[in-house]
Parts: sequence; structure tokens; C-alpha cells
Amino acid sequence: MKVLILAGGKGMRLWPLSREYKPKQFQKLFGKKTMLQETVSRVLPFISLKDVYIATNQQYVKEVKKELPRLSKENIISEPAHRERVAAFLLFFCHLKGKELKEPTVILPSDHLIKEKEKFQQAILAGEEFVKKNPECLLLLGEKPVFPDTELGYIKKGKFFKKENDFEIYDVFYFKEKPNLKRAKEFLESGNYFWNAGIFIFVPKLIENLVKEFVPDNYKRYQKIKKSFDKRNFKEVLKREYLEMDNVSFDYSIVENYKKNAVMPVSMGWSDVGSWTVLKNCLSSPNKSYIKGNYIGLDSKNILVYGTTDKLVTSCGVKDLIIAVTDDIIFVCHKDGSQKIKELIKKLEKKKKFNYL
Repeated sequence: MKVLILAGGKGMRLWPLSREYKPKQFQKLFGKKTMLQETVSRVLPFISLKDVYIATNQQYVKEVKKELPRLSKENIISEPAHRERVAAFLLFFCHLKGKELKEPTVILPSDHLIKEKEKFQQAILAGEEFVKKNPECLLLLGEKPVFPDTELGYIKKGKFFKKENDFEIYDVFYFKEKPNLKRAKEFLESGNYFWNAGIFIFVPKLIENLVKEFVPDNYKRYQKIKKSFDKRNFKEVLKREYLEMDNVSFDYSIVENYKKNAVMPVSMGWSDVGSWTVLKNCLSSPNKSYIKGNYIGLDSKNILVYGTTDKLVTSCGVKDLIIAVTDDIIFVCHKDGSQKIKELIKKLEKKKKFNYL
């Protein structure tokens, strides 16, 4: 089994901590290891490092090498541009040979939190066995929701498929992206919906065929890249063809068009850490403050202070705030407003404040 870890995103929803030059996957949010290092260490108990691949933008290759010095440079897949996951998967497939295209592969985001590591590992191994027996299926891991999150994608389970190593597996009946609060509450109460954890297990040959069917132009360009792989003109062909690939989502173009998806519900303490509010909830109990850095406060409740410098942060008589401090930026918002960071970043871009991105 091969593992592909996706580490090319910019993670701007945790701005100003996560910046274009060092996004979320390269930050130490929960301990002494970066999110990428945590992701790799999570799979090493059952996967050899030689079977772990990192897909990242070419501007982050140096950082990946720094964080994972034992990883072979051949296992770092350098994308010449950001082209969403379909293109990243195809470039990864160029590294696989013969029977490897017919063996299970696991796709993992590099910047997610998983608290129950053993449960995660058990689920991956069960998923591998399932896909071996059912190579026509695309398997997704679905985290059992614990609150009505409106910023995540949901998977509705269909008919019971089978049981694999104590994990129940179901047909996928329905996908829903970012429902409103009312629907999210209904999903939670029904017990039939699961958060889409962005973790996939499949046989690469299946995805090759699905790309050929649903994104044919990308498939044609992939064939040209694959043909030049390990040849002198590879970099030239890669740059030319990869930049012309359609910038399409794997979920929308492939997963939602395929009829043989399966979901394995898991409770592994998963979070996409997709905003400052979510990060606060991961770091502290509900309605409790979390402080990192040099801080002195008075009568301040339910706040997150995240300081990365020695700069003193103080507050008095405030509540429900997010305060993030870097060497060049101070960011303050209400805990329910952190999802508006994208709008703030657009404003910075409009004002040409690119050095702050």
C-alpha cells in the first residue's frame, strides 16, 4: 500500500499564522511537530517510509526536505503549479509502476488533526482490505459529527455494504457541501450523515479510468507527462502540460459522478482545523480560554490568544475573541467571524499588501 500526503495548500483560513511562505501544514499547532510531521508519523507504524509520498507545490519542496530529512527526494512530488487534486493524483501515478497501479493507495491531507491515532490506523488497514476485495469501489472515511458544523462537507450513508475488521461500510447515498445551520442540525440528529474527512482509499487504476471518462483533457495531458517520466525532457513536458490541466476538484469531477462510492464511519477525533474558531475548540474546552504566548488579561472570558513572538498581549473586559499575533501582524476578530478571513485577504490583495499574505 502507498500513501500520498497532500501538502501543497496555502491554508489561508488560519492567517496570519498560516502564510503563503509557510502555510498551516508546516506549522506546529499541537505540539513539537508540524502538522506534516504529525501526519507522516501517524502512518509509519504500519507503512514503510519508502511507500510514503508527499505532493506539494515546488515552492515548498525545500521545506518538506527540511522537515522530513529521511524521506527520499524521489518521494517528493513537486507540482509546478496549483491545479487541485485531480492533477496532483495523476502526477503521483507517474511514480507508480506495474502492479502498484492495482494496489490500494491512501490519500491523506497534511494539515488535519486526528486525536485517536490507533483508531485511525485500524480504519486505514480495514479500508485497505476492503479495497483489495472491491477494487471497483472508491472508499471515503467519514468522521461521526459531534456538533452541527456548517463549514464542512457531509456524506449521507446509504445501504449497508459489509463489515471489515469491525468497521461497517455503507454505500454513499448523498454528498452535501457546507449546509446551513438548520440542515447541519438535522444531519447531526439523523445519525446518517458523516463529516467528509478528505481521506480516500482506492486503486489508482480505477481513478485513471475515471479521469479518462470525466476529465478527458487532463487524462490526455497525463499520458504525455507519464510517457516522458524519467526522460531528459520530463521537466519541460511536465511544466507545459501540467499548467494546461483543468483546475478541477476531485470531489466534484470524480467522486460525485461515480456510482460506486463507499463510506466507512469512524470516530477518530478528526478535525480539518479549518478556522481560528475550530482551532480554539481543538485546543480548549467549550467556553474556556486558550492562551499561547506572552499574555496578561483581566476579566476576559472564552478567548483564544495565539502569540508567536515575545510581544506582550493584554486584554480587559472582553469575551469571545480570537487574538493572533505574529512578528508583523495583529489579528482580532469575534469567535464567530473567523470564517471571513478570505474576505479580509481579498481586501489586502486589492490594496496590494502582498507582503502580508
